Amino acid sequence: MAENKTRPTAESVQAFLDGVENKRRREDGLALLHMMQEATGEEPVMWGPSIIGFGKYHYTYESGREGDSPVIAFSPRKASLTLYIDMDFDGYDALMDKLGKHTTSKACLYINKLADVDMDVLRKVIHKSVEHTRKTNPS
Repeated sequence: MAENKTRPTAESVQAFLDGVENKRRREDGLALLHMMQEATGEEPVMWGPSIIGFGKYHYTYESGREGDSPVIAFSPRKASLTLYIDMDFDGYDALMDKLGKHTTSKACLYINKLADVDMDVLRKVIHKSVEHTRKTNPS
């Protein structure tokens, strides 16, 4: 079975963020860094070349595939801020309705800029995602 490509690295989170060309994206990345660090109580770690993750849990799928994943993570990509969150918590849909301008996929929340969303709602989403991931994936 193939190994996961996205694994923790020893690369510097600060150096990565300092290298984000778009000033707004870099500043939004720093804001997300602080929000996620507050929500997890964990230090940020680079996962692969472009994802900043917090905490870690082990998962096993029904197929037998298993690996480690950050409890919550984000990447300040060129197109948008990509947040890797658990979307299965109670109240998710109600919070998304209040969040502001965003899109989602199976496990990602995409935000163009933090100014487009309600920061209090985003904090709740981040906290509830962390809480749910830890509850459903005990270490």
